[in-house]
Amino acid sequence: MNQPDITKVLVIGYVWPEPRSSAASGHVMQILQTFLQQGWDVTFSSPAGTGEHRADLKALGIRECPIELNNSSFDAFISALAPDIVLFDQFMMEEQFGWRVEKYCPKALRVLETSDLQSLRHARHQRLKDRLKASSDENDFSELFAPALREEFELMANTDLAKREIAALYRCDLNLMISPVEIQLLIEQFGLPPGLLHWCPLMPDMPSAPVPAYEDRAHFLSIGNFRHAPNWDAVLWMKTAVWPLIRQRLPGAQLHLYGAYTPPKATALHNPVQGFHVMNWAEDALQVMSAARICLAPLRFGAGIKGKIIDALLCGTPTVTTPIGAEGMDRGLPWPGAVGESAEALAEAAVALYQDQTLWHAAQANGTRLLQAGYQPAEHGPALIERLKACRRDLENRRRDNFTGAMLRHHAHKSTQYMSQWIEAKNRQGLSAVSESKVC
Repeated sequence: MNQPDITKVLVIGYVWPEPRSSAASGHVMQILQTFLQQGWDVTFSSPAGTGEHRADLKALGIRECPIELNNSSFDAFISALAPDIVLFDQFMMEEQFGWRVEKYCPKALRVLETSDLQSLRHARHQRLKDRLKASSDENDFSELFAPALREEFELMANTDLAKREIAALYRCDLNLMISPVEIQLLIEQFGLPPGLLHWCPLMPDMPSAPVPAYEDRAHFLSIGNFRHAPNWDAVLWMKTAVWPLIRQRLPGAQLHLYGAYTPPKATALHNPVQGFHVMNWAEDALQVMSAARICLAPLRFGAGIKGKIIDALLCGTPTVTTPIGAEGMDRGLPWPGAVGESAEALAEAAVALYQDQTLWHAAQANGTRLLQAGYQPAEHGPALIERLKACRRDLENRRRDNFTGAMLRHHAHKSTQYMSQWIEAKNRQGLSAVSESKVC
């Protein structure tokens, strides 16, 4: 039985965490571990189905409670739990469940884990689509990587997704941001109060053993969940433009692509003759990363911080990527590999790093410095806990000062409550109700 002084946390997840499938799930697990290390009582709930690679939360001492969308049973569940903190994993969960939290646990601290700004990622995806329609050039994409934050804002501002996402940020008492660039965008362009934002980067376990040497490594590697649109686009660009240029310079080069939930369209690209190997899911991402000599991450759009690049840092593997891949990660330090804006530049840098041992070791050393400077769990975990405690102590004043958030919570509470009640009434009558995905 919980003691009164133990902080109770409810996490409402968009999915059940699969830390070996995506960096977003890995970050959620790092946050959960931070809570557990504090001795907090943690419950994880999600309306999603269970994936084949899901983490065993029960083994960590976390209660698992499946929930349903648009179902009033959640009301009794959260009322009985009476959490002190509610963490929404991605803004859609705040949309769906935030009004119920507001009604039944009004004093619970509302925290949003963003993973990345989805509206930014989707806006950049649209920019890429427009570029591909306008030109057949598969080499130079420098125009995608140059926009100032004002241009990013203008691209996002009129989209439905940005309006929904920014509203959710306002409705929460604190928002965990993984990228300093996104924090700057929200403050300078969208006008969010800095006090609503907290920088919480990836917090990986630091390596305890020496990494393999240059001469003990071989091949190029690319890794990432195939369901994630930026990863799939990177695979296509590698296949059509980047990898052919590398093979021209290194005819025997081999590229191994790993990713969870490999679709048929990905396995169809497998071509050993071209050195292009689609390897499906990696049981141990760090093991395959440590065996590779170069990590390729030619991302043409995306947002947040890239888990594959953090893995490369942990394994001492130089990374060749684009400005999108490096965004918000370098901390003002030299990049641990190379950053290019065209297929030609990426291929040239990848070949040089692969062949030049001195250049490779310099990139690896840059990675070690970057890892130590920006991604220490011993620093960011305690900072997160202290920020949460401070917000709880000053919750009444924070909410008073965040009038925009209070206003949005009021209207979301009323409108979503009426819609949910209407859906439940229709369901009780056996009538067809609107799809759950249409709510909010």
